[in-house]
Amino acid sequence: MSAAPTPTESGVLRPSSGKALLIDGKRGSEEVLTEIAEKVRGLAGQGLKPGLAVILVGADPASQVYVGAKGKAAKAVGFHSVQHDLPATASEAEIIALIRQLNADPAIHGILLQLPLPGGADATRIIESIAPEKDVDGLHPINSGLLAIGNLSRALVPCTPAGSMILLEKAAAALGVKLEGAEAVVVGRSNLVGKPIAQLLLGRNATVTIAHSRTRDLPAVVGRADVLIAAVGRPEMIRGDWIKPGAIVIDVGINRISVPSHDPAAPAKTRLVGDVAFAECLDRAAAITPVPGGVGPMTIAMLMSNTLKAAIQIAGLKAAH
Repeated sequence: MSAAPTPTESGVLRPSSGKALLIDGKRGSEEVLTEIAEKVRGLAGQGLKPGLAVILVGADPASQVYVGAKGKAAKAVGFHSVQHDLPATASEAEIIALIRQLNADPAIHGILLQLPLPGGADATRIIESIAPEKDVDGLHPINSGLLAIGNLSRALVPCTPAGSMILLEKAAAALGVKLEGAEAVVVGRSNLVGKPIAQLLLGRNATVTIAHSRTRDLPAVVGRADVLIAAVGRPEMIRGDWIKPGAIVIDVGINRISVPSHDPAAPAKTRLVGDVAFAECLDRAAAITPVPGGVGPMTIAMLMSNTLKAAIQIAGLKAAH
């Protein structure tokens, strides 16, 4: 898969310290959120204000940060936004009871349950209690089924795969690369990322291989990829010399690792890395998402996109242009 010459400042692409161009998720998310805000203003004339409810169980600091960012984005684009905080001791029945209230609330079009849940609550059973048309995380079996059969007009697609595909499509277009017929390798088979993004790639007529940590000769499989999606959840597992020269790399992994210190008395430090050894890829890939600043910002943007889509579908309206 060859890449045509392109200016370094093209769409979501920007220069790096190597040959690879960086795929800027922050810029991509800003474009998506700007478009959503415009559509929300248009829908106001039809008497519709999209509503998003986020449920946070427990007080996990990382989850609190994520939920806060989602609420801030919802208000920024003009949504009605509410947050329900439940104690870590909340029972499965209590969480489901709240979800049923939100299912019946006409002002709420999207329901997001922040994961992971504390304790022994059955996340699968709780997610299945969310009305499929309000399942803006795209995890309900009905939405998974709609995605599997290619009904993207109705399906609410999980946010991270949806955002990853937008970045991939923008990068491919800027590089003059066709996804149709390209060899795409997805490393990771989760219901949240790996399987959904494989379905989206199939919808673009790519030839898709799903690999994982137990794949035999994983470096050779990765080395075939014109498009590589790394979503295995292991820090820097995929090395630079595995990457096919000229490949587009979408690194979904967000892993916090310790930073060695020569001073044992100094506070412990950490940094975020992806599933790909980023620095090693800069002289091989055509384009790559950094961590942080790549796929992460797009996940929140696509949550807003799903909420807008859900509101329009529930109201039986046409999208504002």
